[in-house]
Amino acid sequence: MRIFKLLILLFVEIMAFSCKDANKTAHELDPSIRIEENKSVAEITNERKSEDIEIIPIAHATAVIEWKDLVIYIDPVGGAAAFEGQKNPTVILITDIHGDHLNVETLNALNTTNATFVVPQAVADELPQKFNEQLVIMTNGTSKELSEIIIEAIPMYNLRKEALKFHEKGRGNGYVLTIDNQRIYFSGDTEDIPEMRSLKNIDKAFVCMNLPYTMTEESAAAAVLDFKPKQVYPYHYRGKPDVSDVAKFKQLVDAGNQDIEVIQLDWYPNEEY
Repeated sequence: MRIFKLLILLFVEIMAFSCKDANKTAHELDPSIRIEENKSVAEITNERKSEDIEIIPIAHATAVIEWKDLVIYIDPVGGAAAFEGQKNPTVILITDIHGDHLNVETLNALNTTNATFVVPQAVADELPQKFNEQLVIMTNGTSKELSEIIIEAIPMYNLRKEALKFHEKGRGNGYVLTIDNQRIYFSGDTEDIPEMRSLKNIDKAFVCMNLPYTMTEESAAAAVLDFKPKQVYPYHYRGKPDVSDVAKFKQLVDAGNQDIEVIQLDWYPNEEY
């Protein structure tokens, strides 16, 4: 009889302990679980969306990337008016010395007080001395961790004999940015060089195509089909006077690999360049 009573008491204690645990939150049971208390689903969703990578086309080769507190300007040209409504840059990437990539007047007009400039040596040589302390100079093939991202300097140059005068090997940089585990490639001015074709694990690729300075739609598509980004954005596709056929580029990519998504952004809102 005593044993029976002991068993009943033990059973009652076990049930009480279980009920106590059942009333605990998931965080109390496992501190590694983070519970966002007193927040609506909409608030949590908006907070998470705020950390998404946003890529804003400005014009031609110029873009803005926002992620958390990071604001990256790619090849800022067009004066302060081109960036009206944009946040001030924290990082500025410049690919080459040509006027559609480097424009000192624009840099002087912008608020670059808190910006780090990532540039090749040829661009550094063209910048006013007042920016010297803000410069990070990168050569082809090097990488740099900066503001929670990794920046890789990728070669960009011409292959065709008649175009070698435009972009010589080693002068400019394309860039691969690793942001929040996403790898984003900006080609700069280049043809379908081996270094582009051998890129790996690219999520978003911004690929140029304009003659006589860079490459044809066919060459751009062939390179993209080699390195297989998840998404490709044709940009820098207006030449003088011709405009590359981005619809043709999409058809070539789609025919070669339908897993690669071609995304068209508005790079020429004023239809002039």
